[in-house]
Amino acid sequence: MNISKLSTLFLIIFSTTILSTEIDPFQEINKKTHNFNIVLDEHLATPVARIYKKVTPDLVEKSITNFTHNIEDLSIAINNILQGKINNGVSDLLRFTINSSLGVLGFFDVASNLGFEKHDEDFGQTLATWGMGAGPYIVLPGLGPSNLRDTLSMIPDAFLTPLYVIDHDRTSYSLTAIDIVETRARYLGLESVVIGDDYLFYRDAYLQSREFDILDGEISEEFDEFDDFD
Repeated sequence: MNISKLSTLFLIIFSTTILSTEIDPFQEINKKTHNFNIVLDEHLATPVARIYKKVTPDLVEKSITNFTHNIEDLSIAINNILQGKINNGVSDLLRFTINSSLGVLGFFDVASNLGFEKHDEDFGQTLATWGMGAGPYIVLPGLGPSNLRDTLSMIPDAFLTPLYVIDHDRTSYSLTAIDIVETRARYLGLESVVIGDDYLFYRDAYLQSREFDILDGEISEEFDEFDDFD
């Protein structure tokens, strides 16, 4: 990558703090992309996920879930360390090592039984910890809700996964496809909880979920005023 491309990338990244004053400035194109994703999900992702659930024995499905979670643990460990959560990062590395060896490449979650907690971190959360603003809300074709910070973070996250070092395209693509199908299968039925305008529901649910992740599940003090209505 030449210097001009690098300069452009850094300019985009550091401009997110300014852009974050507008949550959804691209609403028109976002709605179109959202509608496209809904159609894609209804006619491709959901049918495939349902077939996967129907033909895959529970034990095999659990093993595949364990395998995909194990792949994530290395990236999670690195992001925890980058965020200064050294103990969690070391724990994640031990999880990955234990499950990749004793757990037969992660198909069995031995680490959880040994008391190593599963965490959930990504480079978007790392950038937020470093003080970078989220930037505008973006709906990605085929991928769904995101924001400028989280979209840019997909690049380093891709390099942090063990799938990146697999020097066989067909194997790498197959494992990625399995991860996508398995993830969609886990969320079958959740579309029934959507209330009101589905675009706004997905957008607000995403923004609140990301804030929850970044704060590690801590509720902001600004919600205290709603605790008591007496």
